[in-house]
Amino acid sequence: MTFVIPTSRRQILSRVGFGLGSIALGSLLGNDGIGHAADAQSNATPGPLDPKPPHFPARAKSVIHIHMVGSPSHLDLFDPKPELAKRNGERCPDEMFQGKKFAFIRSQPSLFGTPSDWGFRKCGKSGMEISNLLPQLQGVADELCMIRSMHTNEFNHGPAQLFMLSGFGRFGRPSLGSWVTYGLGSENQNLPGFVVLITGSVLGAGNSAWGSGFLPTVYQGVEFRSQGDPVLFLSNPPGVKDASRRRIIDAVNQLNADTLADVGDPEIATRIDQYEMAYRMQTSVPDLMDLSGESQRIHDLYGTTFRDGFKETGKPSFANNCLLARRLVERGVRFVQLFDQGWDHHGNLYGGLPKKCDQVDRPIAALIQDLKQRGMLDETLVVWSAEFGRTPMAQGANEEGKKTSPGRDHHRDAFAMWMAGGGTKPGTIHGATDELGYSIVDKPVHVHDLNATLLHLLGLNHERLTFRHQGRQYRLTDVHGIVQHDLLV
Repeated sequence: MTFVIPTSRRQILSRVGFGLGSIALGSLLGNDGIGHAADAQSNATPGPLDPKPPHFPARAKSVIHIHMVGSPSHLDLFDPKPELAKRNGERCPDEMFQGKKFAFIRSQPSLFGTPSDWGFRKCGKSGMEISNLLPQLQGVADELCMIRSMHTNEFNHGPAQLFMLSGFGRFGRPSLGSWVTYGLGSENQNLPGFVVLITGSVLGAGNSAWGSGFLPTVYQGVEFRSQGDPVLFLSNPPGVKDASRRRIIDAVNQLNADTLADVGDPEIATRIDQYEMAYRMQTSVPDLMDLSGESQRIHDLYGTTFRDGFKETGKPSFANNCLLARRLVERGVRFVQLFDQGWDHHGNLYGGLPKKCDQVDRPIAALIQDLKQRGMLDETLVVWSAEFGRTPMAQGANEEGKKTSPGRDHHRDAFAMWMAGGGTKPGTIHGATDELGYSIVDKPVHVHDLNATLLHLLGLNHERLTFRHQGRQYRLTDVHGIVQHDLLV
């Protein structure tokens, strides 16, 4: 990909337009070879995060992508298997174990059915079966587009997280959110186009899960923290006035522009843009993070930690992050990524899974309800994902005489996920696994197919959204990916 760099220092300085928070560096990044209709804008000089037209009319304008770090058991939440429960405790069939590679299981295990006291219920008009561990999500089942036939290439957490979120199981590729903001920009120039919210520890893939890879770093995700400054060093240091900060930024950016004119490095343009963005965020971010303006009804709906005028919004909370996600897309942020840690149940599934479900069930259902009530669900794509599935065989109990509470090992060949809103077909169940939940028997969906479909809903052709790097064109879906039209309205 070729960046068009102005030929003189005078041109650059005239376009930067210092002061008043200007970020008019678009001519540096405007012609970035995305391959969509923006290429035809003749004399426009947009900034890198200015809104860009899609390849074709989009169904969704923004994405809230919720990733359950560690991967909950789809068999116990979204893909009921009565036969597996019936055969609970039986020795695993040879064909399911011999010659197969697992992350931790070594000796031939026993089958492990969903505990009977959890159970599933057919929900809504669609009759979609969802675990009783998720009673609030059951109430919005008719909004969900459930995929029960997902599969991936990786079976360890870090590589699988990278594969799900960047289309490649190793470091160095742009994340899904970075590709989206690269292709479409953002509709709010006072906030990042791609925001990350985390509960629990950072996932195994680290910040590469929201990194920009070889794309300009202006497209990487920006993590908002739940305690202290939402973004590190956003507040002015003690004794520094707003006017003083403005003068410092202008002076630093002028030096950066001089260097940019000499060397033509687009990352310097990114640095200038980020200084300006940080200045504007000093006003926009505190207003965003302050939940005091939300009604008590909304706080009750989500289960947020703000109660009756007692401000607890700094307390880490998945519920708070779901509400913040709605506030972010409401303000025009293109891509919001929520990570929630603690779903890696190799053991103690009985104790661990209900506890985690209780933490996320209410806020996720509330997010869907809230978006719909505000007329935003049709244009907001909500995605619930994990990096892979879980085995129908037990790990822990019944292995070599161990007495520990059973769990499930990693399983890359079959798992479930769902989407809502944004042009997806509500109340739909797509694909199926066999009677034990081990193999896909109908309508398989690969991660590349999923990402091709997500881009399609945003009006982007995954084969045309490319970036030239190291001598060839790269894309999110590598050389694969088929849009799953059965999932779309």
